[in-house]
Amino acid sequence: MNFFARWRLRKPGRGADSVYVTERFGVRSLHIGSDTIQSSMRLARPNDLELAYTRSMMAFLLFIPPPRRVLMVGLGGGSLAKFVYHRLPDAVTEVLEVNPQVVSVARRLFELPAADARLGVRVCDAAQFIAGDGDGFDTILIDGYDGESQVPELATQEFYSGCRPRLERSGVLVVNLWGSDCRFDDNVARIESTFPSATLCLPAEKPGNVIVFAFRDPPAAIRWDALDVKARELEARHGLEFGRFVRGLRRMNRTDAERLYVSVTA
Repeated sequence: MNFFARWRLRKPGRGADSVYVTERFGVRSLHIGSDTIQSSMRLARPNDLELAYTRSMMAFLLFIPPPRRVLMVGLGGGSLAKFVYHRLPDAVTEVLEVNPQVVSVARRLFELPAADARLGVRVCDAAQFIAGDGDGFDTILIDGYDGESQVPELATQEFYSGCRPRLERSGVLVVNLWGSDCRFDDNVARIESTFPSATLCLPAEKPGNVIVFAFRDPPAAIRWDALDVKARELEARHGLEFGRFVRGLRRMNRTDAERLYVSVTA
């Protein structure tokens, strides 16, 4: 049955503060300011990653050990936060979200767990948080889009420069970008100049999203044979298509028959 439901959770209109939820074919989706889907949850599997770009963001596990401390910028429906919470039990995750209404909706309609010792949600300006002092993180995941485009404050040189010292040794910054964004090349260039050690790009399965991985320190040589072995192990453990991630890395980065070469800024 083609079931379609819609809940508007704030005042009518299409402004940036218009938050609403739709449900279709057993998938519940969050929208902020437009009909663009910000987050989705399959009701039968609420802790899985429904959207391809969120699964692709988890490809950072190919390059570092399971993280102990994770920072996420942008909550949405909490898909990534839930996945890390349930699949990486040793990780402590802090999520930054500027809109308290989004936090409320994630808890009420998207099964985001209540705050505890392993998951916290902070309502704040992420750019200000990053610029301040605080603990380091093994991974920082940035998904900073409103209904129309990337939030400008989360794509500046200053913001990316603030992220680098907040990473622990061998830490990785993970940034979701829209390939169709007219500022895509500029955004990638800012990330590359801020993280001269190494960057990689991964296209998500659905055309449009490109995930950028920026390494605080130069990674060890990335050999295809070792990457294939790790992908099979991670796929069996987490149920994500890590083999496809490896094939996507081949398409968007410098390679030869034996190695994946990171982009290094001189």
